[in-house]
Parts: sequence; C-alpha cells; structure tokens
Amino acid sequence: MAISLSFCSSLRQRHTPESVRPVPIRILTVGKKRSRGVQLIVEEYIEKLKFYCSVDDTQIRSNPKNARSGGVFSPKSQFYDAKTMDDHSIDLCRNNLNAKAQVESEDTAVMCLIRSDDWVVMLDEHGLDVGSIQMAELLRDVGNRGASRLLFCIGGPYGHGQQLRKRANISIKLSSMVLNHQIALLVLMEQLYRGMDNSKRAKIPSLIISRGS
Repeated sequence: MAISLSFCSSLRQRHTPESVRPVPIRILTVGKKRSRGVQLIVEEYIEKLKFYCSVDDTQIRSNPKNARSGGVFSPKSQFYDAKTMDDHSIDLCRNNLNAKAQVESEDTAVMCLIRSDDWVVMLDEHGLDVGSIQMAELLRDVGNRGASRLLFCIGGPYGHGQQLRKRANISIKLSSMVLNHQIALLVLMEQLYRGMDNSKRAKIPSLIISRGS
C-alpha cells in the first residue's frame, strides 16, 4: 500500500550524508521497444550513477496480441446483448476487455521481478507530487529503512495492475502532465542522478542539456 512522503521533512535532522547506506536500484519499464536515442541517454545516466550505486535497467515489452487471448468477448453473454448494441459499442467493450487482459499480463510479469525486501516506488499520474528535493530525500532514506533494493516501476499504455498497486510502498508522479513512458524514464534518470548526492546536486548540470553544449 502506498504511503505518504511525510517523513521527508525530518530527514535532514535524522540522517547525515555519512549515515546513508546506498542500495542498488532497479528500474522496471513496461512498453514498446525504445528508440536508439533514448537508450543511449539511459546508458549514459547509468554510467554516471555507477559512482553512487548499481543500477539495473529492465524492460518488459508490452504485447497486446498475447494479452488479447486473455480477454474473451461474447455479445451473446449475459453482460452484452447484441440486439441492443451497435458495432461501435461492441468494439468499445472488446477493446476494454483487451486492455484489462494486457494490464493483468503486464502486472504478473512485473510482480515476478519484485523481491520481498524491495522498496517499491510506483510512478503514476495520480501519485504524490514530489519535487527534486523530496526525491533526493527519498533516495537517502530508503537505505536506512532495511530495504536491500530500491525499485521504480513505470507502467505500460494502460497503467499499472492491481497487484503492483497493493505492493507499492509509495506512489509518486514526475509531472502533472501525462508523459510517454520513454520520456518518463528520462525524467526519472535525471532526478536519480541529481538526487543521489544531495551535497553536489546543485552543481550538477542536466545531462540532456549538457550533451549539446
């Protein structure tokens, strides 16, 4: 179950930089194959983050064709009456079932990669609105909470499944705007890079901006 970030306000008093125990990070991303440009930037961030901790970038490919086999639509069922539904309504119901089946399939795949001692952060448009300072405080605090790994989950085109929503320790959003999963990944990598060393964060330029300078 997701929890709030109320602990962030007291982190500066509770932990000094020397007391932080860095933990490995895993990023689970559900979606289509990344563009080559995005992948190159992600790899550059991972190289920079290795100075602080290990980062594992795991991709789960969304597969609507496989998921459709899990959603069976029948206009003759007790829930749907073909006599009172036009073709557009039938297509909408079929698409809804396909989307639900795809989310459940992706949800199962994600849960198989989560350990019992992971501290799970679910990225969701309805999550808590956090800034860079709060993200940095979260990164520092997790190592002192007994977790062996920090795990970030970026959902597929239809969002996260119920299993992950129940398992997540916290749900946050990176922006009030809806982000493509590839853009969300880049924003997350930038915030991890900036937040990992709070004492140097203000001196670190954005990698995306500095690449062209």
